[in-house]
Amino acid sequence: MASPALLTPTPKLKPLSPIKPKAVSIAPLSPPPTPQQQQPQNHHIRRRFLSLATAILTSPFVLPVTPAFAGSDEEYVKDTEEVISKVRTTISMDKNDPNVADAVANLRETSNSWVAKYRREKALLGRASFRDMYSALNAVSGHYISFGPTAPIPSKRKTRILEEVDTAEKALLRGR
Repeated sequence: MASPALLTPTPKLKPLSPIKPKAVSIAPLSPPPTPQQQQPQNHHIRRRFLSLATAILTSPFVLPVTPAFAGSDEEYVKDTEEVISKVRTTISMDKNDPNVADAVANLRETSNSWVAKYRREKALLGRASFRDMYSALNAVSGHYISFGPTAPIPSKRKTRILEEVDTAEKALLRGR
């Protein structure tokens, strides 16, 4: 609750008392600071200067950031067709084939390099071939990571993967 003195108006204004200056004592002159005493002050100035210079020199106006270029369209088509053929041969192998583990390891290496190369390309993200191929690779690698390289792919999953690979191949032929 507010005090009544603040709420009631006063009929006369009271003059303010003048400000009295405080007495300043003059200390005896001290010797100039040694380099060890100046070092912290210089350190902060140097740090500010370097951070400002770094900010200016690394700004996008001075050093423009260019996106990584994965390659030409022909290279994308060639790499994607290679991955499609490896997916088809690997998931069509018999579970008793002794080369299944090597084929899965080879497919994993190829698919990882394909994804790493083309995932960050803005121009490819909207393509139907990229979307379907990425989905098929995700399903294949997810299966082999979860169940091991010698586990056969269930028929439903295998059918879906082959359909996605087929649509990706058709989209590639159409330039999509």
